[in-house]
Amino acid sequence: MHSSNPNASVYAEKTTSGQPHDEVPWSVGFCDCLSDMKTCCIAYWCPCITFGQIAEIVDKGSTSCGASGALYTLILLIIGCPCFYSCFYRTKMRKQYMLKGGGCGDCMLHFFCETCALTQEYRELKNRGFDMSIGWHANVEKNQGLAMAPVVEKGMSR
Repeated sequence: MHSSNPNASVYAEKTTSGQPHDEVPWSVGFCDCLSDMKTCCIAYWCPCITFGQIAEIVDKGSTSCGASGALYTLILLIIGCPCFYSCFYRTKMRKQYMLKGGGCGDCMLHFFCETCALTQEYRELKNRGFDMSIGWHANVEKNQGLAMAPVVEKGMSR
């Protein structure tokens, strides 16, 4: 059966290839951490700060930067490997923004190079329009009425 709509096949291709499960690449590479030395140095010397900033944005303000950073530090002091905590935020972030990757890979990336993983996540959020230094609530206020606000709030429901 032939359709009279010349765009029917294009529409069919878009609907089959544009499903929600399609993943997009990260805006920065995993090993590109040295191209942003400031973020890389903070992630290396004070990973609790970088992680706290990431967690606050990923949690959409339900946890603060300070609380997340303190928990990260506590885990570091108790078991010496905070990547067991931080890798779950990478997975959460990846799912929110439909980024390429996988759960096991998320943990391995954090285990083998926590600095690179945190730097990549931080820069990804920054490239998506977040000012990482002001936190979630200030970002929402700052971008009220701009295109970013509806995209950020998209996952919320009653």
